[in-house]
Amino acid sequence: MPWFVKTETFTEAFRALPGPERSTVLQAHRDWVGSQRSTGLAIASGFLVDDQHKPGGGGLLVLQAGSYAEALALIEQDPLIADGWVDWKLHEWIAAAGDLAVVPEP
Repeated sequence: MPWFVKTETFTEAFRALPGPERSTVLQAHRDWVGSQRSTGLAIASGFLVDDQHKPGGGGLLVLQAGSYAEALALIEQDPLIADGWVDWKLHEWIAAAGDLAVVPEP
């Protein structure tokens, strides 16, 4: 099954939210990812940090889906996307070397 990668950066509207509201938005995203994982979907989400370990470089979501259309329909359900909190792009990833496995959470 093909792998897909969603890249994202936060919108100005998200950055303008007070801290507690940002936390609520991010928890809704994490809950959505968790609910997808609970169905058996191979999916992982995280954020990028710089050499000082400071966030701000955006985020990645990696998932398996049967097709681009299937992956798109799925990620459009992500609260970060559905509520307009991120600018994003979706790409199919074609591995040229090695392989990738999403390990279940402990």
